[in-house]
Amino acid sequence: MIIVGVEIKGLESLRRKVKAIPQILDDAMWDATFEITELIKQAAELRLSSSMKYSSGELLGSLKNEVVINAQNQIVGRVWSDKQEALFREVGTGPVGEASQKDLPEGFTPVYSQTAWFIPAKDVAVDLEAIYGIPRVTVQGTDFYITKGQPARPFLYPSLVDLIGEAPEIYKEHVQRKLRELK
Repeated sequence: MIIVGVEIKGLESLRRKVKAIPQILDDAMWDATFEITELIKQAAELRLSSSMKYSSGELLGSLKNEVVINAQNQIVGRVWSDKQEALFREVGTGPVGEASQKDLPEGFTPVYSQTAWFIPAKDVAVDLEAIYGIPRVTVQGTDFYITKGQPARPFLYPSLVDLIGEAPEIYKEHVQRKLRELK
């Protein structure tokens, strides 16, 4: 009787590497998603800052990004501002904003006020009439600016649209890098 033994060199190392792959892929996906959100945030900041003549920088400084695991256990990247002015700027306001050209995400339908509104002049740090041509009126001795809205000046969604095409390559690079690090 002949007994033949076969030894596979590196089998334990291979098993360890194969077992580590799911975590490595999760880490790579997380890192890639974070990089993508950073790129979108930077592009949005550049768009925003290049289109502002008079600004305190508050809106620009309000942009945030994060990566989270959602309820479906998926990695999700988010870029946003918690300032209402960001939404006003992105989609416009009033009938002027409604009529202005903008590219909106599918399923997003803003509702616009259709009446003019008054902005107390004392609450504004700059002369809106001189800067934007918003008429100034006096009602019972108090100065107001009267407006029917502002046009959309999108900065966040166009940044996403411009960069989303790069996402597959960014994910590929991160996965390849993490797999090369596997020892």
